[in-house]
Amino acid sequence: MPRITTLLIANRGEIACRIMRTASALGYRTVAVYSQADADSRHVQIADQAVCIGPAPAAQSYLNIPAIIEAAQRSGAEAIHPGYGFLSENADFAQACMDAGLIFIGPSPEAIRLMGSKRQSKLAMLEAGVPCIPGYQGSAQDDATLTREAAAIGFPLMIKASAGGGGRGMRLVQDPAQLSGQLRSARAEAQSAFGSAELILERALIRPRHVEIQIFGDNHGNLVHLGERDCSVQRRHQKVIEEAPCPVVTPELRAAMGAEAVKAAASVNYSGAGTVEFMLDADGNYYFLEMNTRLQVEHPVTELVTGLDLVAWQLEVASGLPLPLRQEQIALQGHAIEVRLYAEDSRRDFVPQTGRVDLWQPANIEGVRIDHGLREGQAITAFYDPMLAKIIAHGTTREQARTRLINALEHSVLLGVNANQRFLINLLAHPQFAAGHTSTAFITEQFHSDPSLTPQPVAAEDLAMAAALLYQASARRCKLPPALQGWSNTAPIPSRFLLLNDGEVHAVQISTCSGEVAGSLNISVSGRCLHLRIIEQTGSVMVCELDGIRYRRPCLINGKRIALYCEQGNLQLEDVSHRPPAAAADVTSNRLLAPMDGAVTEVMAKVGEQVSKGQALLRMEAMKMEHTLKAQINGTISQLLASEGQQVKARQLLVEFN
Repeated sequence: MPRITTLLIANRGEIACRIMRTASALGYRTVAVYSQADADSRHVQIADQAVCIGPAPAAQSYLNIPAIIEAAQRSGAEAIHPGYGFLSENADFAQACMDAGLIFIGPSPEAIRLMGSKRQSKLAMLEAGVPCIPGYQGSAQDDATLTREAAAIGFPLMIKASAGGGGRGMRLVQDPAQLSGQLRSARAEAQSAFGSAELILERALIRPRHVEIQIFGDNHGNLVHLGERDCSVQRRHQKVIEEAPCPVVTPELRAAMGAEAVKAAASVNYSGAGTVEFMLDADGNYYFLEMNTRLQVEHPVTELVTGLDLVAWQLEVASGLPLPLRQEQIALQGHAIEVRLYAEDSRRDFVPQTGRVDLWQPANIEGVRIDHGLREGQAITAFYDPMLAKIIAHGTTREQARTRLINALEHSVLLGVNANQRFLINLLAHPQFAAGHTSTAFITEQFHSDPSLTPQPVAAEDLAMAAALLYQASARRCKLPPALQGWSNTAPIPSRFLLLNDGEVHAVQISTCSGEVAGSLNISVSGRCLHLRIIEQTGSVMVCELDGIRYRRPCLINGKRIALYCEQGNLQLEDVSHRPPAAAADVTSNRLLAPMDGAVTEVMAKVGEQVSKGQALLRMEAMKMEHTLKAQINGTISQLLASEGQQVKARQLLVEFN
């Protein structure tokens, strides 16, 4: 094998930064590729070299194979690491690297192509003797065949896109009456997402665990497994929490599942890092689900419980070295749990969030690792996946890892962009998760009424802190010393603030406290009277005393806008005290506004059409997720200001009704 000195990472964000960390520590030069939208991103800044490969849309940059190959050749890179997502499981990309004389950090194109098809991979696993879920994986795809096979399998059953992942093209069918419509829907989504309408059918496993085995192979015929990960806590078939080891897997079951995973990998002469995914039922039966031919998002939990660096292993295998350990030398120590910090609003059906990172302070806690690609000032756009960071905690016990992770989430400060911290904290704190009693149905069946999933009133304490900061900022602009803030030679005149948050205006009244310590304020808000004193405000941190309790709150003030990091996460308020009342048209429901930055993918209505409340009008895609926009009233469309393929901004007017 040629010696690798320079490594190009064909990815972005946290995984690009994570790969660079290991590569740099091992002495490799690193090359970043970036789109025009990512020019100021962290992975570009920390690389030794960086090459722009195209405009913001992924199809023109991170999925542009010729541009990436050219970037490697121009920079002198001998190898390309694809990370995960984008081109990581693209057999044509792996082949293009090899044809260009470059080392692809991953398995062979043949293994990627086979395992990229759920239908073909399942046939291969059945031939290899790996346990599989009963179902249909034949080549005949007509409705008559699929209907006949579905009846033989029985209901409930799962329809799955053969080429798919991430829950797209996947449908749960409870009874025969639903089958025809769900087949049509799954085909259309699979064709749109993956360019293939091919489907498979499987018996539905009710409330299983999703357990995957990390495997590793080299080019000398050696294969090992590194234990399992439990990825059962999912939303819409997307993993939310991952942990190692699985709370219910015994050493005997681990050995058995590991042996099957190694058998699966051996059947395709696998080399490099891979993951064999299984469904585990309540009786301890396990079934092959799919194989991911790349490094997984959740690989850090395996690294923490094994003490190994999987990226280092990948580079060693790609350089022609044998695996550094035999199976009997691999041991698991302690427990690790990982969560994915996403730019999304869990209170509003997880709508993706865009904006600018104004403040990012990842927690610095013993036993906690944070992989991220964030830097202050960078833009979070609608073009890419909403994952911002991975927060991972390790402990000697599962409970220690769980509580450390909650603490890390509470102390990782992100201002400027909303994220899903409260949702993750509440999941980790749920009694069923704490007890290890979860399945793939956990969120839908046991977490659906959690407060993190619906808008909550802004706490009076947070409104009081925000108003006090604005009051103090106003006094500083007037260059008043603290002793004279709010002073009057008659009775004190209260200051009144109107603070806007998520379309709701909150009234706050502030008056000074005569005869007390300078800066003491009486604040009336939400029917309560609070006593507050700002002790210190330096940079992005405020320390205050509120009704005898001292608080430390990260905060940022930009003119009339304030961001405050509080118990609910990123609270953003605007001082509208002197703004004229909004026009009635801005608050009525006869206007459909874009809920986020994104692209219009489908227009299902036309001008002059009479529509009913709840009728689907448009579809948008943002951060790789599709969202359907529906009419809020009965009416006639008078204006349609959106077209397919159009990029729109949050709160942009799309449809107007008479």
